[in-house]
Amino acid sequence: MPPAQNAPDRRRWAALAVVMTASLMDLVDVTIVNIAMPDIQRDTGASFSALQWVTAGYALAFAVGLITGGRLGDIHGRKRLFLLGITGFTLASALCGLAPDPQFLVAARILQGGTAALMVPQVLSIIHATFPAEERGKVFGMFGAMVGLGAILGPLLGALLTEWDLFGLGWRPIFLVNLPIGVAGLLLGARYVDESRAPRALRLDPVGMLLGAAGLLMLLYPLTQGRESGWPLWGDVTMVLSIPVLLLFVAYERAKSRRDGSPLVELSLFRVRSFAGGIGVQLCFGVATGIFFLVWTLYMQLGLGWSPLRAGLTGVPFSIAVSVAAGLSVQKLVPRFGRKVLQTGALVMAAGTLLYLAEAEHFGTGIQSWQMTLPLVVMGAGMGLIVAPLTDAVLSEVPREHSGSASGLINTTGQLGMALGLGLSSVAFFSVVDDAAPAPSPGPVFVHAFTHSLWWVTVGLLAVFALVFALPGRAAQRSAVEPVEPAAAEEKEPALVG
Repeated sequence: MPPAQNAPDRRRWAALAVVMTASLMDLVDVTIVNIAMPDIQRDTGASFSALQWVTAGYALAFAVGLITGGRLGDIHGRKRLFLLGITGFTLASALCGLAPDPQFLVAARILQGGTAALMVPQVLSIIHATFPAEERGKVFGMFGAMVGLGAILGPLLGALLTEWDLFGLGWRPIFLVNLPIGVAGLLLGARYVDESRAPRALRLDPVGMLLGAAGLLMLLYPLTQGRESGWPLWGDVTMVLSIPVLLLFVAYERAKSRRDGSPLVELSLFRVRSFAGGIGVQLCFGVATGIFFLVWTLYMQLGLGWSPLRAGLTGVPFSIAVSVAAGLSVQKLVPRFGRKVLQTGALVMAAGTLLYLAEAEHFGTGIQSWQMTLPLVVMGAGMGLIVAPLTDAVLSEVPREHSGSASGLINTTGQLGMALGLGLSSVAFFSVVDDAAPAPSPGPVFVHAFTHSLWWVTVGLLAVFALVFALPGRAAQRSAVEPVEPAAAEEKEPALVG
């Protein structure tokens, strides 16, 4: 055992502050953008499909790059990849803030998602390598609190920066605010973060990454762009062709696993019933939340005519409920009730969604923020019961030597589900807006499109409820300080971010 483990370097707390701030920057960036969507549309003339790609492009690039980003850190050093990622993320944020048109903004967001995939997987791996085992429980608890803070801070900060219209820049400060944070993170990270690598790093799988990305893009691009193009034949053909491309990806991963034991995706994991079911849970949950968060913002601002600040403040009860329920589920409920907590969360969130649907239909465009509080609190509580314990429940029957690969896949699947949900918003929300008869006010049309979308969200949550039956009844909780095999320990951390 190195001496550093017995007498930890006091600089470790400075390193923790740096990596947690960088991770918070990513968490906030995901939610801060949604609140500014209507302003982006008004200022740039962006189409609805371009607005979808502002968020879906980030999610897709982030998801596709996550596993590879973590593996690059294992091979070339976590500090090196963290600094490279935060540099790229900061530069991409500047490009987003300076974007002259929607196409440039979408490209910059894809770059931002790709660089986040280099930065984010290193955060908990650096924590694992920096802190001794007896301190990691406290540190991971602090990290969980930071995730809750990000859920609250993102919408509020986005609303304030948009409302203030700093220097006449409108929505652009939501991206430019990352610049001073990123520069400080780069300088302080270079000074305080120590370098570390995995003792037995796997090889890269660039062919697998390209095949997987191509298959997913062939599926998602027509979904997002097809409505604007009138659902052309090429879109249907491309989506159909995505199936053989993804099957080729599976065949290649099998062959690579036999050849050198380092595929991008460990396909043997899908023989574990609880893992396969858990991947389905993550995918459906990502689809449901991907649809909801985009259309919710458009409903409040474009449909109800609310300011960004009012929309942001309306979402605060939801964020608080998520944080409270997440902490309660892990500490008190899951050890006693197991997977029933996840199923209860899905049903509670679905009930909140239906309550929101009923209120939106009943009050129409005259609905007030306080009237949304109850359904949002119910939805937030349900979401908190799902997100916090899900990873441990899914991993409980996975062989220990594959825990790193499995947890990376869980996180990646959640991001892909969100990207798919954003693509499906074309059908669930935007097609309803397009098909509506011309009206003097867009409010009733957006209210109808929103309630139509909530049925999609409800179906996704009911699918989550059904798929949770594949998980073990009483999952063995994996402790952050529990000893694991070295390679698995080094790779497990990235999935805890997201």
